[in-house]
Amino acid sequence: MSPRPRTIPDSTILAAAARAVSRRGPARVTLADVGQEVGLSAATLVQRFGSKRGMLLAVARTGADDVAREFAAARESHRRPLAALMAALVGLSAWAATPEMLSNQLAFLQIDLTDPEFHRHALAHARAMRSEITRLLDEAVASGELVRADTARLARAVQGAYNGALVTWAVYREGSVAEWLREEVGAVLAPYRSATPRRAAEPRFERHREPKPRTRRS
Repeated sequence: MSPRPRTIPDSTILAAAARAVSRRGPARVTLADVGQEVGLSAATLVQRFGSKRGMLLAVARTGADDVAREFAAARESHRRPLAALMAALVGLSAWAATPEMLSNQLAFLQIDLTDPEFHRHALAHARAMRSEITRLLDEAVASGELVRADTARLARAVQGAYNGALVTWAVYREGSVAEWLREEVGAVLAPYRSATPRRAAEPRFERHREPKPRTRRS
């Protein structure tokens, strides 16, 4: 007898788990919390992922793919590389839309830093993000938006500014996290901006989309 088909894909469950972690934190979230959101029992989730830990590891594993999707969407919506970069970073900041959400995700980061299995996925996520940032900075240099620079080093500074901006915004709580992030990353990029980009000028940060809730820490 063939097994019953899975009517709810793992991707839907993991997205719900990510939202639950943002609301409750990794310590307090339960399989029942996630199951209630997607209409499955905790026992069914155990069959899928083995345990709560298995489910959280599966969430962590999606991080690098989330980065790739966010940057791809930003590229589709923005012709200018720097505009696409800012849109992608703002989109990825959705998991820190409130100080409480950031606190819960920092609790997840603590697991990333102390558990080798989780750290492997956190590192893959961070490397994917660094790579995407570097690619867009390279394109910005090629298009004349930025002057010639060591884009690998600049990407490290941009990534650091992104992570730092989330924490400092949660402390100061002035404006939205997206506004704060644009200011902080913009300050890092400002010394490298070219006065004469090669193509016709467009709005600096055009058509930025409202970020969708997700989870990741760096």
